[in-house]
Amino acid sequence: RDRYQRRVHGGCTEPLSYGCTGSGNALIEPLLDNQMLREHQSKAGGPANYSLEEATQLIKDAFSSACERDIYTGDNVEIYVITKEGVKMELFEMKRD
Repeated sequence: RDRYQRRVHGGCTEPLSYGCTGSGNALIEPLLDNQMLREHQSKAGGPANYSLEEATQLIKDAFSSACERDIYTGDNVEIYVITKEGVKMELFEMKRD
C-alpha cells in the first residue's frame, strides 16, 4: 500500500516512497526530495537508485544536520525500513550536546 501525503502547494495527494515528520521536517524533506527524487536539479536524470545502506546513511546524515539547526529535533531517530520481507526499525542516536 502506498503512503500518501498532502503537500502544501496545490493541495493534492501523491504517493511517496519515503516520508519525514517532526520539527526538522522543513529542513529534511527538501534534501530528501533533492537526493531521492532528484527534484530541483538542473541535470536530474530520474530518481536515485540507492542501496538500502546508502539510503539509510542519507537519512542519518539528514537528521544529523537538522539536529544542529533545530533545537526541537530530539536525540534519537526511529528509522523504519519497509520491504517485502517486513518492517525493520533502527534507533539512531544523534550527537548529544
